[in-house]
Amino acid sequence: MKKKVVIVDYQLGNLFSVKQALLNVGLDVVISSQADDINDADAVVLPGVGAFADAMSNLAKMGLVDPLKNYIAGGKPFMGICLGLQLLFTNSEEFGDSKGLDIIPGTVKKFKPSPEFPVLKVPQISWNQIGKPEGRSWDDSPLGESKEGEYMYFVHSYYVEPQDHKVALTETTYGDVKYVSSILKKNIFACQFHPEKSAEEGLKIYKRWALNNQLI
Repeated sequence: MKKKVVIVDYQLGNLFSVKQALLNVGLDVVISSQADDINDADAVVLPGVGAFADAMSNLAKMGLVDPLKNYIAGGKPFMGICLGLQLLFTNSEEFGDSKGLDIIPGTVKKFKPSPEFPVLKVPQISWNQIGKPEGRSWDDSPLGESKEGEYMYFVHSYYVEPQDHKVALTETTYGDVKYVSSILKKNIFACQFHPEKSAEEGLKIYKRWALNNQLI
């Protein structure tokens, strides 16, 4: 019997492209906005594209904040994608100060021009490279089949800055900002880039995540 993967629908996400990618690697996938489905899931994926504050408002209105926190605290596999990574953090600079789920201590910051890069296109909408933070191994992670310097597809104006850099799984440079582009902490894997838009290399990440968590 296949294990059930729930993609959380909170009205801000590229749900169907994520679903198709997960189906392609052999997972049993449902899209849901119901707390009971999250509670019963074998794995949860939180995608998202849009404004941080709107996302938190939607999650609160739909009664999904506590179910998500409780699910992650229970130790079962969780993946966050793009905005789904940022929402895990304590707060965001967007619209002054917006409170997040506060599962990963840290802040979400906006890309800003600098003297070296006075004209920095924001949002970043492009392919960009992922690299290993110093001393970090990708073995036994969802990036176990990926190569240093691999290109992934990004669409974002903000980036995460965790308090504890040990959670960083990859780093990426945009302008003169080297930022954390994915994290791995216990049962949580979350990335700023979009694996579902990153061709075969992105599908490798989904498959490795599924295999590592014995979902297929």
